[in-house]
Amino acid sequence: MRTFADQTINGLVIGNIYAFIAVGLALIFGVGNLINFAHGSIFMVGAYVGWVCVTWWGLPLFTAFLVTTLVCALLGVIIERFALYPLRSAPPIAPLLATIGVSFMIDQAVQIIFTPNPQAFPNPLLAYRFQVGGVTVGAIDLLIAGIGVATAAALYLFLRFTQWGWALRATAQDREAAQQMGVDVVAVNRMTFAIASALGGIAGLLVGMYFNTVYPTMSFQATLKGFAAVVLGGLGNVPGAVLGGLLLGLIESYGVAIFGATYRNLFAFVILIAVLVWRPNGIFTNQRRTAPEPLTGTFIARSRPVHIPAWAIAALTVAALALPFFAPNPYLLQILTNAWLLGMVALSVTLVTGTAGQTSLGQAGFMAIGAYASALLTQRLGWPFELSLLASALVSAVIGVLLVLPAFRLRAVYIAIATLAIGEIVNQVILNWDSLTNGAMGITNIAPPSLFGWQAIRPHEIYWFTLVLLILAALVQHRLVRSPLGRTWRALREDEVAAQAFGIDLNRYKTLVFAVAAFIAGLSGAVTGHMYSYISHETFTNTTSILVLTMVILGGMGNLLGAIVGAVALTALPELFRGLADYRYLIYGLTLLLLIRFRPQGLLGTD
Repeated sequence: MRTFADQTINGLVIGNIYAFIAVGLALIFGVGNLINFAHGSIFMVGAYVGWVCVTWWGLPLFTAFLVTTLVCALLGVIIERFALYPLRSAPPIAPLLATIGVSFMIDQAVQIIFTPNPQAFPNPLLAYRFQVGGVTVGAIDLLIAGIGVATAAALYLFLRFTQWGWALRATAQDREAAQQMGVDVVAVNRMTFAIASALGGIAGLLVGMYFNTVYPTMSFQATLKGFAAVVLGGLGNVPGAVLGGLLLGLIESYGVAIFGATYRNLFAFVILIAVLVWRPNGIFTNQRRTAPEPLTGTFIARSRPVHIPAWAIAALTVAALALPFFAPNPYLLQILTNAWLLGMVALSVTLVTGTAGQTSLGQAGFMAIGAYASALLTQRLGWPFELSLLASALVSAVIGVLLVLPAFRLRAVYIAIATLAIGEIVNQVILNWDSLTNGAMGITNIAPPSLFGWQAIRPHEIYWFTLVLLILAALVQHRLVRSPLGRTWRALREDEVAAQAFGIDLNRYKTLVFAVAAFIAGLSGAVTGHMYSYISHETFTNTTSILVLTMVILGGMGNLLGAIVGAVALTALPELFRGLADYRYLIYGLTLLLLIRFRPQGLLGTD
């Protein structure tokens, strides 16, 4: 019973922190109808600002909290003003993708300033733990609980009894009606970002103190935990976000006590998917919301694709095949090999997102499934590479569809969050299934790619192998897109309701498009694993998924050639500036932000 009580206390403490993150997300969604993917980055900035105040400057804890609150609130206002305000008339997916670009930039900037290494955050409070009713409670536990209660009370009083609070609630309820009544909705939106960011920064500082460490990659996990908590409570529901954060903290705490610490993140993502599928309005929300409009179809910019003659495409293909004869530099060939592999994944994303209109942020999970399936088939069952490559792609397609199947009923931001969580679930299963995947150790000594006795070992051999696979994948996908099946997928993109009214089985065609996309991504993952001879749960992360999405937007959503051009550009061009290698993801984020703002149709236009 004492262990149960201790885990309950731990769960409530962590749940308080999740509630801070979730309330910020709920406020922004309620006012701006936006899922802010940069919120976790602000959380991380708050942790580092508090760490600097305490360890570098030796400031009192109260002052550290005050500085963190002000810095993060200002950062939120800057993000809203310069990244999101210019997109106020853009389709809903544009600001969502912009926050992803901002997140990339903030995370990379923090790594450049403070290095990627974790930093020790000594707890300035008393280390002594008190006995309360048979359980032990530390000073940090009491501080987190006190700040949580005080913040919740202050937020309630602000929303209930102040004019700015009334304006915020009015804007959240009906933005256009509030504007007609004289509410400055732009100022309200900016204030909401300031409040939400301040809460996120406080949460980051508390987490740093609680776990005695801060590190740049803590932002992504915080974002997903915040999503899980806010979805539990209901998007836009502030009281529900508080309850969702507390419930998530308790579930994690009990789960860690039973299964171990490595399962902590898996609980959050499984809960997130379950609630999205069976109660997308949240378990603490009784009100039924109107079904949201799809994101991706409305993002397709109405522009004519850049016409490239067939002979020019054929000439480029021949030139790419002949390149090793004229430029046999192994380094150049390795860079382009990586571009061909990522180009295959970009093809899969442009099929799902550009052609069928289903926002997918978890393609790296399909790559991981293909890589592990092929490695296990060749190592443990002794299958030849040719057979394992095909089988692994099929396994990726089947498992990918089974994972995404429950999310087919979702639309708009819901399916974006669901696919992101699915990619992370795959990552966490790989990490924890030691008997099959070797857990954190990964799989080593994977045989190089081979084809009927011919092994692709030297750089030019692997280059040709991956390029031929890319060409085949592009040809097959081009045939599918131009077929009646492709026209049906585009009908889903343009208007699912109209497509269903014409007798189209939505789930059937969504299954087909995700199966084809997962098959292509699985091929890429399998070849990647055999090429590098080692894979682990860190080989294919959601950062890869976001990077590939950036490639697709750069080339042109739904444009097959554009996906390949985007992959080559974002893989090869950074290598031309090796001195800027540390700024790579900063450049990726800025590229995504500028594209969404000034060229949403991409370099080659949409199709």
